[in-house]
Amino acid sequence: MSYQAPLRDMQFVLHELAGLEDVAKLPGYEDTADVADAILDEAATFASEVLDPINQIGDKEGCTWKDGNVTTPTGFKEAYAQFAKAGWIGLPVPPEYGGQGLPSLMLGPTLEMWNASNIGFANGPLLNQGAIEAIELVGSDEQKKLYIPKLVDGSWTGTMCLTEPQAGSDLAQVRTKAVPDGDRYRISGQKIFITFGEHDMAENIIHLVLARLPGAPEGTKGISLFIVPKVLINADGSLGERNDVECAGIEHKMGINGNPTCTLNYGEKGGAIGYLVGQPNEGLKYMFIMMNAARFSVGVQGLALADRAYQAALQYAKERVQFRDVASRSPEPKRIIEHPDVRRMLMWMKSQNEAMRALAYVTAASLDFAHKHPDEKVRKEQKAFVDLMIPVVKAWCTETAIDVCSNAVQVFGGIGYIEETGIAQQFRDVRITTIYEGTTGIQALDLVGRKLAQDMGATATRVIGMMQKTVKECEESDNADVKALAEGLNKAIGALAETSQFIGMSAMGDLRKAVACSVPYLKLWGITAGGWQMLRAAQISAGKVAANDPEAEFYKAKLATAKFYATHVLTQSAYLKRQITEGSGDVMTLSEAQFDLDRKAAVVA
Repeated sequence: MSYQAPLRDMQFVLHELAGLEDVAKLPGYEDTADVADAILDEAATFASEVLDPINQIGDKEGCTWKDGNVTTPTGFKEAYAQFAKAGWIGLPVPPEYGGQGLPSLMLGPTLEMWNASNIGFANGPLLNQGAIEAIELVGSDEQKKLYIPKLVDGSWTGTMCLTEPQAGSDLAQVRTKAVPDGDRYRISGQKIFITFGEHDMAENIIHLVLARLPGAPEGTKGISLFIVPKVLINADGSLGERNDVECAGIEHKMGINGNPTCTLNYGEKGGAIGYLVGQPNEGLKYMFIMMNAARFSVGVQGLALADRAYQAALQYAKERVQFRDVASRSPEPKRIIEHPDVRRMLMWMKSQNEAMRALAYVTAASLDFAHKHPDEKVRKEQKAFVDLMIPVVKAWCTETAIDVCSNAVQVFGGIGYIEETGIAQQFRDVRITTIYEGTTGIQALDLVGRKLAQDMGATATRVIGMMQKTVKECEESDNADVKALAEGLNKAIGALAETSQFIGMSAMGDLRKAVACSVPYLKLWGITAGGWQMLRAAQISAGKVAANDPEAEFYKAKLATAKFYATHVLTQSAYLKRQITEGSGDVMTLSEAQFDLDRKAAVVA
């Protein structure tokens, strides 16, 4: 089952919800509105004609490792050359480095297409953009001129090298060393789970590596960031000898098999040559530049795989004939899309995808306003909104995507459990998205421990106020679906406000109680913020229908989907509120020993 980009809904979100025309008024983005639809069309063609045909090949073949070298699946190398030549890597990169200088908003739909059509492939060039952004913001002028153009044109690729065997997400435990050697450093240590840490698609790989300088402070305050090329670069820009970096193996994974996940050994022959980026001991702060970009991108990955799974389930439901209609006396079996429970699953998937897409794209637009808006106050407010939404987009979208993919398998029934249908791949591929770039628990801790705490909840309060304003605008609507959604969202907002107050008060007393249900709290943020965007979409759609718009059927479908979201998704807010406010204290009630009591024989008197 092939992938087709949902261009009409992407256009709706870009223009009607994310405010593409307003983004195009920002300095440097003036031509965006004129070229946006053409870019979407070209990206959709590339996704369906180049990346999608090798998606299942990548899953079946996987990558192979031999003597430190990694070979990617059939077609990946050629697809990457086409991808780079077409300029897709440099979409948001300033023109002075060879990029197209387009806003971050355009990454929403293009990243969605790349990941939906072939997530194993998409992870490679995705990391280029993170490396480019980090070097652009904190690298020296020399580093910018040397590395960014090559990362943009695809000659070189980038990585993020954080994780070590003893230091998963706990980067305070990083042990990789960096010893000064003139104007450079000798790097030694091991990094694991490095995405595209070794491959055959480009002539060089630029590793961004976290390591410790001699005498550096303990913990996260003593980590520095280094550029460590796979192949050293001569003074004239040509490639020299191989650096002391070796791929010791690749992981055999549950999914995303087209993506080599590598173990890298640095310095086994005297020390890999590396170059400090920015200031000593500021590496973690710099790496968060890449991590935040990657976390947004992973949220979009979840959306992408969810939409691909939905498309497959919808197509299958239209074709599969099983059982009579429960309300019909006809003996003829019906296509399963005509059965209410299958329709419920499809409606649920569709509504979740639309809510995720809207929230992700709106967040991307705010990133553009945070970078480019001429008013400093607006820039700060937009940045605060992005900071608050990044963990929500990353965690809520990916957790929801797992459920969407699971429902898609359910629509297929037993045949969905068979690899040949392809839907099982989506279920396997999506599972990692809630884990890498910070697990859901880590995103929830970031939301509660950093994003709420850093301004005492001021940004959260402001965003809740923005939601309430939308509700008030829609409560007087003549459209029954809009009013119903406004009522449902208002209840969810109330639950979110109360739980936010509970979290804040608990944090001042029992911090464990505050974080015990931080994941349900993040989910409440997600479904409420998603509902906010669905209400905005419904408000716009109702106006279009009332005006007899030529695309009235599209807008009627938006209204029906939004109404479904109100009754089937927003209603979870009451349960989540009770879980958070009444159940947080129950999380730590068992002792460690009590977890094992059910496996021990009873004591007979």
